[in-house]
Amino acid sequence: VQLQASGGGLVQAGGSLRLSCAASGSIFSVDVMGWYRQTPGKQRELVASITDGGSTNYVSSVKGRFTISRGSAKNTMYLQMNSLKPEDTAVYYCNAKTYYSRSAYDDWGQGTLVTVSS
Repeated sequence: VQLQASGGGLVQAGGSLRLSCAASGSIFSVDVMGWYRQTPGKQRELVASITDGGSTNYVSSVKGRFTISRGSAKNTMYLQMNSLKPEDTAVYYCNAKTYYSRSAYDDWGQGTLVTVSS
């Protein structure tokens, strides 16, 4: 699966951004898609995920502010980010996870930088 993330940028605290992730290839095999973020010196963390069935999951720090969704054709994923805080500043990556034969296979898009100024 090939992934292309876009939508990052500079925004003031309290503002909003919407990230997009365009997927191509064997998207029918993907079980879970998600957004991760990473700052220098820290591990990449899961921000939000959505299953093929539409179930969503969020890290506690973004609950109520971020919304993950997928397009009807399931080849696009979005992350609507509202009430942004400076601590949301990070490089955001989209991820596609496929489970096969007791293993998980990850595909990653290139990162898109989100900068929230105070």
